[in-house]
Amino acid sequence: MGQPNNEGIHCPSVACHTLPCRLHGLFIHIFKADDLSCFAEGTSEILKSPYELLCSRKGETEIFSMEVKPVLPGKETPTALESAENLCHKRCEMEIGGLEYMYVKYARVWIPDPEEVWKSAELLKDYKPGDKVLQLRLEEGKDLEYCLDPKTKELPPLRNPDILVGENDLTALSYLHEPAVLHNLKVRFIDSKLIYTYCGIVLVAINPYEQLPIYGEDIINAYSGQNMGDMDPHIFAVAEEAYKQMARDERNQSIIVSGESGAGKTVSAKYAMRYFATVSGSASEANVEEKVLASNPIMESIGNAKTTRNDNSSRFGKYIEIGFDKRYRIIGANMRTYLLEKSRVVFQAEEERNYHIFYQLCASAALPEFKTLRLGNANYFHYTKQGGSPVIDGIDDAKEMVNTRQACTLLGISDSYQMGIFRILAGILHLGNVEFASRDSDSCAIPPKHDPLTIFCDLMGVDYEEMAHWLCHRKLATATETYIKPISKLHAINARDALAKHIYANLFNWIVDHVNKALHSTVKQHSFIGVLDIYGFETFEINSFEQFCINYANEKLQQQFNMHVFKLEQEEYMKEQIPWTLIDFYDNQPCINLIEAKMGVLDLLDEECKMPKGSDDTWAQKLYNTHLNKCALFEKPRLSNKAFIIKHFADKVEYQCEGFLEKNKDTVYEEQIKVLKSSKFKLLPELFQDEEKAISPTSATPSGRVPLSRTPVKPAKARPGQTSKEHKKTVGHQFRNSLHLLMETLNATTPHYVRCIKPNDFKFPFTFDEKRAVQQLRACGVLETIRISAAGFPSRWTYQEFFSRYRVLMKQKDVLSDRKQTCKNVLEKLILDKDKYQFGKTKIFFRAGQVAYLEKIRADKLRAACIRIQKTIRGWLMRKKYMRMRRAAITIQRYVRGHQARCYATFLRRTRAAIIIQKFQRMYVVRKRYQCMRDATIALQALLRGYLVRNKYQMMLREHKSIIIQKHVRGWLARVHYHRTLKAIVYLQCCYRRMMAKRELKKLKIEARSVERYKKLHIGLENKIMQLQRKIDEQNKEYKSLLEKMNNLEITYSTETEKLRSDVERLRMSEEEAKNATNRVLSLQEEIAKLRKELHQTQTEKKTIEEWADKYKHETEQLVSELKEQNTLLKTEKEELNRRIHDQAKEITETMEKKLVEETKQLELDLNDERLRYQNLLNEFSRLEERYDDLKDEMNLMVSIPKPGHKRTDSTHSSNESEYTFSSEITEAEDLPLRMEEPSEKKAPLDMSLFLKLQKRVTELEQEKQSLQDELDRKEEQALRAKAKEEERPPIRGAELEYESLKRQELESENKKLKNELNELQKALTETRAPEVTAPGAPAYRVLLDQLTSVSEELEVRKEEVLILRSQLVSQKEAIQPKEDKNTMTDSTILLEDVQKMKDKGEIAQAYIGLKETNRLLESQLQSQKKSHENELESLRGEIQSLKEENNRQQQLLAQNLQLPPEARIEASLQHEITRLTNENLDLMEQLEKQDKTVRKLKKQLKVFAKKIGELEVGQMENISPGQIIDEPIRPVNIPRKEKDFQGMLEYKKEDEQKLVKNLILELKPRGVAVNLIPGLPAYILFMCVRHADYLNDDQKVRSLLTSTINGIKKVLKKRGDDFETVSFWLSNTCRFLHCLKQYSGEEGFMKHNTPRQNEHCLTNFDLAEYRQVLSDLAIQIYQQLVRVLENILQPMIVSGMLEHETIQGVSGVKPTGLRKRTSSIADEGTYTLDSIIRQLNSFHSVMCQHGMDPELIKQVVKQMFYIIGAVTLNNLLLRKDMCSWSKGMQIRYNVSQLEEWLRDKNLMNSGAKETLEPLIQAAQLLQVKKKTDEDAEAICSMCNALTTAQIVKVLNLYTPVNEFEERVLVSFIRTIQLRLRDRKDSPQLLMDAKHIFPVTFPFNPSSLALETIQIPASLGLGFISRV
Repeated sequence: MGQPNNEGIHCPSVACHTLPCRLHGLFIHIFKADDLSCFAEGTSEILKSPYELLCSRKGETEIFSMEVKPVLPGKETPTALESAENLCHKRCEMEIGGLEYMYVKYARVWIPDPEEVWKSAELLKDYKPGDKVLQLRLEEGKDLEYCLDPKTKELPPLRNPDILVGENDLTALSYLHEPAVLHNLKVRFIDSKLIYTYCGIVLVAINPYEQLPIYGEDIINAYSGQNMGDMDPHIFAVAEEAYKQMARDERNQSIIVSGESGAGKTVSAKYAMRYFATVSGSASEANVEEKVLASNPIMESIGNAKTTRNDNSSRFGKYIEIGFDKRYRIIGANMRTYLLEKSRVVFQAEEERNYHIFYQLCASAALPEFKTLRLGNANYFHYTKQGGSPVIDGIDDAKEMVNTRQACTLLGISDSYQMGIFRILAGILHLGNVEFASRDSDSCAIPPKHDPLTIFCDLMGVDYEEMAHWLCHRKLATATETYIKPISKLHAINARDALAKHIYANLFNWIVDHVNKALHSTVKQHSFIGVLDIYGFETFEINSFEQFCINYANEKLQQQFNMHVFKLEQEEYMKEQIPWTLIDFYDNQPCINLIEAKMGVLDLLDEECKMPKGSDDTWAQKLYNTHLNKCALFEKPRLSNKAFIIKHFADKVEYQCEGFLEKNKDTVYEEQIKVLKSSKFKLLPELFQDEEKAISPTSATPSGRVPLSRTPVKPAKARPGQTSKEHKKTVGHQFRNSLHLLMETLNATTPHYVRCIKPNDFKFPFTFDEKRAVQQLRACGVLETIRISAAGFPSRWTYQEFFSRYRVLMKQKDVLSDRKQTCKNVLEKLILDKDKYQFGKTKIFFRAGQVAYLEKIRADKLRAACIRIQKTIRGWLMRKKYMRMRRAAITIQRYVRGHQARCYATFLRRTRAAIIIQKFQRMYVVRKRYQCMRDATIALQALLRGYLVRNKYQMMLREHKSIIIQKHVRGWLARVHYHRTLKAIVYLQCCYRRMMAKRELKKLKIEARSVERYKKLHIGLENKIMQLQRKIDEQNKEYKSLLEKMNNLEITYSTETEKLRSDVERLRMSEEEAKNATNRVLSLQEEIAKLRKELHQTQTEKKTIEEWADKYKHETEQLVSELKEQNTLLKTEKEELNRRIHDQAKEITETMEKKLVEETKQLELDLNDERLRYQNLLNEFSRLEERYDDLKDEMNLMVSIPKPGHKRTDSTHSSNESEYTFSSEITEAEDLPLRMEEPSEKKAPLDMSLFLKLQKRVTELEQEKQSLQDELDRKEEQALRAKAKEEERPPIRGAELEYESLKRQELESENKKLKNELNELQKALTETRAPEVTAPGAPAYRVLLDQLTSVSEELEVRKEEVLILRSQLVSQKEAIQPKEDKNTMTDSTILLEDVQKMKDKGEIAQAYIGLKETNRLLESQLQSQKKSHENELESLRGEIQSLKEENNRQQQLLAQNLQLPPEARIEASLQHEITRLTNENLDLMEQLEKQDKTVRKLKKQLKVFAKKIGELEVGQMENISPGQIIDEPIRPVNIPRKEKDFQGMLEYKKEDEQKLVKNLILELKPRGVAVNLIPGLPAYILFMCVRHADYLNDDQKVRSLLTSTINGIKKVLKKRGDDFETVSFWLSNTCRFLHCLKQYSGEEGFMKHNTPRQNEHCLTNFDLAEYRQVLSDLAIQIYQQLVRVLENILQPMIVSGMLEHETIQGVSGVKPTGLRKRTSSIADEGTYTLDSIIRQLNSFHSVMCQHGMDPELIKQVVKQMFYIIGAVTLNNLLLRKDMCSWSKGMQIRYNVSQLEEWLRDKNLMNSGAKETLEPLIQAAQLLQVKKKTDEDAEAICSMCNALTTAQIVKVLNLYTPVNEFEERVLVSFIRTIQLRLRDRKDSPQLLMDAKHIFPVTFPFNPSSLALETIQIPASLGLGFISRV
């Protein structure tokens, strides 16, 4: 949210709502605020901020648009709200005699300050009469008590209102005193970069020490013709005022430029002369203005030098009279010089230089022509090295030497004289190096063969011994004898220096004399403007004779200045018929009397110089005795007896007497001069010739030259008793006489004053030293001007301006219809003391301070009104804010309460839900806790039970395992026991059984031995046998089967055996192999051991490798991942790059397209530039052509007796005249009386210049005629070749003979006239010119003699041609007589008859001309055949060459094909063949097209020839005699019937051509008959005549008609060229004629829009493309003339209508102005307004539309008009400080909007006219936008793209508040703008080129009008024309 601050009220949330409210000229923009919390509550704090805003502009976000400054923080406000009546009563209570009533609280005053001279302070309380102390507060915030002088009670000066600070004229300030002047100058110089300021009639110029772009030709054109007060102060304004007064008042003028060294006097004088040279031009072709300007570099080189204060200080004064003739054109100039500082030649102070010419010579010493001067570096010569600063920074002395020599050449100083000057200057340098050796105290000598003296003598051409002798001796003459006395070394050095000074002074005078001779004119001078460039008041630590003379001259000039100022004041009061009393001003006549009166300082000085033993001391004593204590202006210093003090008007100056006598006598030894006069060098004695002549004291100048003889002031007559010793007058006496002469000249002229101020002593650019400035202001009389103005009525207002400014102080009942009475009534109420103002006839005059008082009342009333408006608006805004806040509060309450209810309901729902949630939550928690406890219990139980079970299980398991162990142990023990027992039992059983077996064995052995035993044994054997038998059988069977099996097995075995054997063998072998293998196995085992070892190593390595591989794999995978990421990134980047490439491609495409568009635009601009250059050249050619015709007419009027009517010229020239030339008919006979009034003295020089120019022009015309004659001959040859067989008939030849006869007659008559003119010109020159001009050998005489000789030779050649003609005619006659052939019988008879007739008539020469033409025709045919043969030969050679090239190419192709493979060879050969056939086909098609065109063309020609042959045969039948008709068969003749449909042609007779041109062109008035015509009717008529001539194939008629038409249009425009309707009418008709020539030319490009009928009307015989170009050039010239007419009509309206007139009344206020009154912005009856401009634009547009001008051409004219309006308006805006304000910006934008509205109404918005106003629109916007912050600077830089940087900065510098509510632009803001725009490349030119003309084009615009339907009105008087 924005807050109030010191800059106003800024509320960023304010939306724009426009409410225009007008109160006494103030516009207040009210805005609607959405959030106004930035305002204070209520209205009680309205005045709390330091600067309250009524209107502050910040885009669309601020409340107001202007600023009010009622009070400062914490201050009371009664005066801010006080009414004007209360102020008047308060004023009455106070002292009426002074301005004490203005010393109230917060009033600002100036107090003295030792550093800043004056400081600004503010009163902290009201002043009351009797107060001895003022309570002040300085600007830096420091409080101060200012004590008033108890004696004078003088109050400190009041400070002017801020609105008046920076005024163009110091006299516009309400308070006129020194601090106001100083402050105003400082503000303009430092803040606004304005170096010029008016101070009444004085122009104050402050040296910026920087080159400024304000002196170009565009600035000169802008100031030309303007009133002095209408533009910003400038040296050009002063020069224009002088030039205008010279022309208006018929009175000579003077411009007095003064100031101290380094203030810029010389530059100001140069710019003034440049202005005169540019504006006035020259009366002759001798470029006098260039010579006047060329005198500056010469005089600067020999008279200017570097000083500590100025690098180019003029060390002499000069008065240049620029002479003008009756037409106020420069004809010459004359220069007078004063008091050259000769001492600088021989002495220079530290950091100073000698005159520039010496250093230029030294810098150019290496040039070949300067070798003989034997020069060197400047540090080598004594006269150039004393200052120790031989080089000036930024100055190239060698280049300056070139400029000096060029200027000398331009002024007619020949190279030999230049080298003579340089010899003398080099001799002076070498003379300075001459040294003396002392012999004793009273004598000295020069060393023998002293090189410097030798060189000096060689250069001067004098004897060495004689010069060496007289440099060391002097001659003393007494009454009885003369003797030679040696001199001391010191005297010799002084004599040497005196000689050098004398030589240089005489050389200076000689150069000035020659410059004056070069600038002198023989034409009688009508008036002159003098430019005085003279030194200002000077005071140094040591002041000598030079400063005394300078200050004496300034006393005289100040006296003249005071008298002139007083005279102007008196004239103004008398003019306005107001009572006036004598103004008391400082008269410095007593000071002048002290210096120049009898027994004055100069008189006593001259008297002392005549005394034999006079010295400076005795002269000082005489001064003391004569003037001390007797003259109040003369004082003696306390501590010196060799000095005196004079109180000058500017300051006290103490002069040292030492050197006064010597400088006044200017002694040079006569013997040395005699030696120089005897010089063999011719130039040197010339320097001393003037010294031998007796010159009058009143006409002599200090430099010994005669002043300008054309000065109207008569000098005093010479006394009869003057002797030859008059040249020995003292310098003071000569200076006094020349000063008297100068004052007489100035008093006889109207003076204009330029006071140059040096802002600082260090040459820093735009640095202002207040102390130095005040010193110079006091010295130059500016403050005296202010004092004189302040003593009277310095402030002047017209009644209308006063009413407009102070209407706010009037009530409605006070406003009367009579403005004068209204102002009187109001003033009587506001200012009760009637002595404070006076009523004049047209103005109100105010005493000093009264305007400030009125401004204070006005500002207080406006402030009170603004505060009331603020209060009302803020109250309304606060009420609106309160209502909005109340509505917002209710709404908020409603929503808050609803929100609270909803929140409560939600709370209840949430509470109930919370209880439910708590219930379930608690249940859940308890259940969860129970479950948790239960689960924990179960888990504990499970764990415990598991633990017990596991323990029990472990116990059982241990028990079980113990049992098993026990079981196994017990089982093992049992088994062991069992096995032991069983073993023991088995052993026992074995033992028992063994025993029992033994017993059984015994029993068996016994039984075996018995039978029973056997029986018993065999009892079961049978069964057993049977069983066994069966078993045997079974076994047998088994055996058999087994046998079989065995056999099978044997077989198998045998096979197996074999296999086994083989296996065994194999096994054996295998065994052996095994053995071997075993061995190998052993070795292999060893190897295996090794391999295992290696394997172990390998495994170790493998492990390492695997680890490395794993690591590598990991790294690889990591790398792969990284690569994948990179790949992804690369893909992304690739996509990004592709996108970028695509974007870049798109951008490049767009850039290329833009570049293409820009290049296209550039090409268009180049084309426009080229077109503009061509059209400018065409315009220049037209101007020179008109100038040539004017000079030709003028020559005819002055040389011969003018005879109005047609003047015949060369027949070829008159018949084949170029389109660029006029006829010689005299159309301006009315100028004759004026020209005949010119004195006879002017004829002679003008005749010669005209004669030379005419001679050059005649040569050009002869060359042009010859080229046209050659072209004509070619065309005739072509026509004759085509008609050779058909047109060999006598009538044709007779016509040619008649034509040639006329040509011969015209040639002879022209030669006679030229001879007569030359004789008359010679006679005039002989009678009127001076003897030196007409004497044999003179340039003019030689030129005339050469011209006469050439004419005589030409006449003799003509005579010889006539004799040859006659002889050839006789021979031709003799050759014709013998021929009696039947075929040529008729021709011969007719020819003989013609010859016989010509004998009778004396026209034999005509027959010869016919024969000559025949011979010429035959010769031309022979030449053409020769050319055709040569062309055919060349074409054949070309074909041979092309065939050779084709052959070589074919061979190359064949060689290439042979290298290819077969398939490629075939393909290549086919391709080549196809290409060849295609090319041949195309060539054949082109040839076919050409042949078709040729055939069509030939068919057309054949038809035309056939028709002509028919006509010729018909004509022949008419001329055949009756006898011939009998012999020859009669051919039937077709008599054509008159067709109803016309062919769109007009027929006229040849002799009616001039009548046609006269009636249709010369005498046709656009406002008369032409108003009711069809648009472009004259063009249609002319074209239809051209069509008929084309139809007849009569080239002479076509050429003659077109030439006459063009010349006729030129004559009309020359005669009535300032009439817009005439120029517009003929521009329209010329364009229509051009379009017709294009439309019916037969060219396809122009026939697209034609109807078939129109195509039939195309030209058939002639191609008029060249004439189309001529008509296009003519149309361009007419367009440029139309633009000039427009400009002349619009120029007076633009400034008044666009800038000065208030279209919106009351927006811009009128500020107080000074002596240089501005043109009133109030609309009077005679002033132009915007409506005047729009009415004029409507008039222009309606006239152009009425004349049928092409719409595109109308758009170009409108664009040019708007460009002129915009350029002139902007240029005046940039040169007028009073126009650069916010309200004026609004006014300009409104005016521009009205112009745009006009464009919309006329449908011309696309004409480009609006774009030409863009710089003006942006300048107006720049005046209106806010100019404070960096954002504002950025906005300005982007907005003002059509303005240059110089223009933007200039507008910001010139921006001036019209009311106190506006703010000035800060310097820091301007610096910010410059910093931002430093890279912008634009033109440094400040002003727009208002003379610029856009290149014009004439787009083809075919007409739909049918030619056969055009009717010719009878009002045109063209009854001799018949339709065909």
